Amino acid sequence: MNGVTRVLVVDDSAYVRKVVSQMLSRNGDIEVVGIARDGNEALELVEELRPDVVTCDLVMPELDGVGFVQMQMSRRPVPIVILSVANESGELVLSALDAGAVDFVQKPTALATDRLLEIGQELADKVKAAAASRVHAPVLHQMARAIEHPDVLPRGVFDVVVIGISTGGPQALKLLIPRLPPNLPVPVAVVLHMPVGYTQLYAEKLNETSAIHVLEATDQGRLEPGTVYIAPAGRHLTVERTGDDVFTRLDARPLDTLYRPSVDVLFQSAANVFGARVLGVVMTGMGSDGREGAAWIKAKGGTVFTEAEDSCVVYGMPRSVVEAGLSDGAFDLGHMVDAILEHV
Repeated sequence: MNGVTRVLVVDDSAYVRKVVSQMLSRNGDIEVVGIARDGNEALELVEELRPDVVTCDLVMPELDGVGFVQMQMSRRPVPIVILSVANESGELVLSALDAGAVDFVQKPTALATDRLLEIGQELADKVKAAAASRVHAPVLHQMARAIEHPDVLPRGVFDVVVIGISTGGPQALKLLIPRLPPNLPVPVAVVLHMPVGYTQLYAEKLNETSAIHVLEATDQGRLEPGTVYIAPAGRHLTVERTGDDVFTRLDARPLDTLYRPSVDVLFQSAANVFGARVLGVVMTGMGSDGREGAAWIKAKGGTVFTEAEDSCVVYGMPRSVVEAGLSDGAFDLGHMVDAILEHV
């Protein structure tokens, strides 16, 4: 492959196919090897061209994006990055991720060239990350084996679990969170890198399949045990103690972080409030968000777990923590819940 990522662009709009191809081709590490107008044509071209990554629209005639992802992943898993307009396609995006798509980029509603070009760097970065990812067919759900929980879970050495996750995160959390018991004696706060407009729907869907209560975090909500709080896209999630209670806080600040919400911001906040009684978990994702936060947790005497490389879609964030010497243990996705429950 000589270092070049070969990409198939799938979209029913000739204009979008042209602009996306031009954006990607400007990156010297990416070569657009083909274009397809719908899912059926994409299935044929994947077999013919063997691209490293496919970018795919969702709303297309004949075979749509979700159908394409489902069929392609059942034939031969390939990294697929969804490129979709946000409005009215939230459920389709989540369905595509469930079917095995690696990541997604929000396509601007206005298809003016300058607006499309704004996503060029983000799309190129995610395409290159996808090329290095481990793609899994939905049989990965077998990793989430059922476990029995005792009626009473004694409180352990931690008062809170904080999780940071990115690329591959929606799929991984759908395997991890439903295995948490409803009587978990501590709260769980999660930062998941998603575009604005998806986290509330994602939290609702996750709540439907989980025994534990899952919700999108609100500003000044009381932090309760047996509840999972998903940070809303576009705002940082922190925790703040007032008297005997701890509350969730949402803010656009700090403004200089690469991601909003930021794993580092949540982890630092939790370390400041709970001290040594914090368990931080850094899971699949590109980049290094969570490394500085993990250092804060360790400095306060807390503990940090990382997802093992074998089960990560992208071993970026956990790698950065491990290489900094901040991980107290690495566990694959199928055993992460067991590791958490042993300590909370």
